[in-house]
Amino acid sequence: MSERTISYQGEPGANSHIICSQAYPDWTPLPCPTFEDAFAAVTEGRAQRAMIPIENSLAGRVADIHHLIPTSPLHIVAEHFLPIHFQLMVLPGTPVEALKSVHSHVHALGQCRRIIRRLGLRSVVSGDTAGAAREIAEAGDPSRAALAPAMAAEVYGLDILMRDVEDAAHNTTRFVVFSPEPEPATGEGAFVTSFVFRVRNIPAALYKVLGGFATNGVNMTKLESYMIEGEFTATQFYAEVDGHPDEPGLRRALDELGYFSRELRIVGTYPAHPFREMARPAAE
Repeated sequence: MSERTISYQGEPGANSHIICSQAYPDWTPLPCPTFEDAFAAVTEGRAQRAMIPIENSLAGRVADIHHLIPTSPLHIVAEHFLPIHFQLMVLPGTPVEALKSVHSHVHALGQCRRIIRRLGLRSVVSGDTAGAAREIAEAGDPSRAALAPAMAAEVYGLDILMRDVEDAAHNTTRFVVFSPEPEPATGEGAFVTSFVFRVRNIPAALYKVLGGFATNGVNMTKLESYMIEGEFTATQFYAEVDGHPDEPGLRRALDELGYFSRELRIVGTYPAHPFREMARPAAE
């Protein structure tokens, strides 16, 4: 195994494979069946990084990831954004008139409803977009199509019948990179800090926690809650804020957060990707 290996969930040709190739072109991508396997590849030393999708501009958060982050010893060291494009791919030489069904991940099918409806195709859910392309290639049935990234057509020898058939042009997935050790976030520019916490069981604890960020001028860009340990009263939060813990305002806010929390762990501080500024709405 290469000393520079990055794991991802999915089959060759998936969007996670694409972003690995773009962000780490000199590294060896390691496909894994599940997110747990991608994390385990790093913790067990078979890979040095893991490229994990954390949210999509249309589908929202990738729920499984937020349950893995609190229990994982890994650290977020970078973020990347990938515009998502789906291609309608078929067996070589297949005309559109021959198609009866289209196969893909449930999110991809939901993000390409217009073309599916226009062609009158039956949607069939697959575990992975690239996996759907592989299944089409292996089945050899010209009535089946797949919705997958362009790389999948190259990997599995399929023809792209229609390009960029997603309903929304702004469809984008944000990925974060996990590493066994934190990396120093230094230099100029903006930073993002990610952390998980559980507030103490006292009245208005969450209100007081959030107030600390407000009074110290810290912009919280994400706050998500989810139940843990099968208890409806045990709520854990995943949050992201603009800034570096060395900045006085964020340092004070985190100190206040720590006081009102049962648990607090900084998952990572890393440079904000330039896509954030590019996607920011113009000032009115």
